[in-house]
Amino acid sequence: MKKILAFILRVLGFIAIILLSIGIFALIAFMQEALFVPKEYIIWIFRSPYSKLVFIFEVYLFVGYFYLFNKEFRDTWRYGKFFKKYRKILLASITAFTIIVLYTVITAITVVKADKIVNYTFLTPKGKDYSYNDIVKIQTGVYGKGRSSLFGHSKGDFFYIVELNDGTKIDLAEVGGTRKDEDERFIIEKLDRQFVNMNIPKEASMKNFEYTKKSLAKIYTDKIRNILENTK
Repeated sequence: MKKILAFILRVLGFIAIILLSIGIFALIAFMQEALFVPKEYIIWIFRSPYSKLVFIFEVYLFVGYFYLFNKEFRDTWRYGKFFKKYRKILLASITAFTIIVLYTVITAITVVKADKIVNYTFLTPKGKDYSYNDIVKIQTGVYGKGRSSLFGHSKGDFFYIVELNDGTKIDLAEVGGTRKDEDERFIIEKLDRQFVNMNIPKEASMKNFEYTKKSLAKIYTDKIRNILENTK
């Protein structure tokens, strides 16, 4: 009976981790929108690789899970000589690290408006404004290689990278949210037509386009095709 109860608790604990992970993502997105996204936005971007740092909070959840359900791990933390001696320092370091990571993640956002792009970073939490005329280059296509690391891209992922006049690169396809929940590919298509009409240099490749058909409906792959084929 005890084994069955322990098994049920472990399953419930794992389900709780999944729910908490979803909750953390939702909370971060809510904080980003509340702090940085104005009503007149078109689309906002949760920039990579900083967006992947959310994974760290999932690591914390799994550490907590093992602490609750693994007696050896719990005893090591409680009674291990190293942890017992440096526990306060470790806790202070973990707390400071967590605050820095959270701040980095929340400020890793770019907002696209009707006439400009506002880029927020760790060092510029007030944001830096760029007009569309500050876009010097566009690169767009579909990734063909599989994910090589946590910070990589999956095969078939569409990208639309704008390079600004100070060298900053922003992938508009790394969407955090869109106005009225319109699909991002529809929005990027409209922006792309505007950018191309402004004679902004654009490099587009149809290579690997077929991979998009494995995970997206035709209505979305058609939009990607339109973007990739829209060149002067």
